[in-house]
Amino acid sequence: MSVDPRFTQALLDDEAVAGARVLIDLAGRPDALVVLGSGLADALDEAWGAPVTTVSLGEIPGVVAPVADGHGGELRAYETRGGVVLVATGRTHLYEGLGVRPVTALARAAVAAGIRRAVLTNANGCLRPWNLGDVMAITDHGNLSGTSPFDGPLFLDVSTVWDAQMTDALRGVCQREGVYAILRGPEYQTMAETRILAGLGVDCVGMSTVMEALTLHALGVRVAGMSVVTHRDKRGRGREVGSTAPGHGLVSCERRSEEAEDTLHDPRRDVGGACQVDARPRGVVGAQGAAIVGGDAGALA
Repeated sequence: MSVDPRFTQALLDDEAVAGARVLIDLAGRPDALVVLGSGLADALDEAWGAPVTTVSLGEIPGVVAPVADGHGGELRAYETRGGVVLVATGRTHLYEGLGVRPVTALARAAVAAGIRRAVLTNANGCLRPWNLGDVMAITDHGNLSGTSPFDGPLFLDVSTVWDAQMTDALRGVCQREGVYAILRGPEYQTMAETRILAGLGVDCVGMSTVMEALTLHALGVRVAGMSVVTHRDKRGRGREVGSTAPGHGLVSCERRSEEAEDTLHDPRRDVGGACQVDARPRGVVGAQGAAIVGGDAGALA
C-alpha cells in the first residue's frame, strides 16, 4: 500500500519519532502492534508468557497513561519467531477530553518505529442477539464520534481500513463478524440511539479503536480488529460497559500458542479452532486468538 506523504508529514511528528526511539530501545525494531482493550490486559499471558521487557505507557512521549477501568498501563515487548511484537495493555479514549493526538500517539510512534501489522481489540455493547463473550472480527466500522485523526484536506480512502486477508484469518477463531461503531462517550446511548444504530447496520458499539485504525491505515499499516461482546440486553441491544461489570467473558481459543504465533506472522494460515466462553468478570480475547491479532498486529509476513 502506497502512503500519501502528506499523512506521514502530518502524523509522524517529532513526538512520534521520540516515542519510536523508546519502542526500539525495548527489543529492537518492532514488526507488529497489538492493543488490548477493556478487560483484556492479560489476554496473552498464558500463551506467550513473560515479555522480554516492559515500559509504562505514560513514559512514551506523547502517550498518556490509560485511566479507564479495566485498562492496564504497560507496553510489553515479546520476541516471537517472526519478530518483535509490542502489546499495549490499555489505551486512551476520546471521552477523556485530551483530543485525538494522545489517542493515536502509540499507533503513530509504533509506525515510526517500523511496524507493518496491527491488531486492535476492544470490549463492546452488542446490538444483536449474540452471546456474552462472543468475539467479533471487525469487517467495517462507522465513525460516529464526530472527530477524525486528520485536519485539513487530507482525504483518505477508508474502504479498506480492515485488512481482508488478516480478517479472514480471524474468522477461524471469532464466533462473529460485523460492523463496529465508535461513539465519543462517555455516556452510553439512549434506546432511541440504539434503535437508530441497529437500523444503520451496526452490530456492536464502543468508544475506541477507530481513531487508531484510521491512523494506522493512513500510514500504510495492515490492520485487523477483534471486539468482545460484554453487554447485551434482553432484546439483543446493548451498550459498552466497564470491565468490572458482570457478564464479561474470557474467550479461550483452544489452540497451541505456536500455531497462533504462526498465524500472527502469516494471516493465510488456517487458524480454525473451537472457542469456549469462561464467564469470569473479565472480557478478553483468548491468548491464541489475540495472537492472531498479532496478525492485528497481524501477520508479520
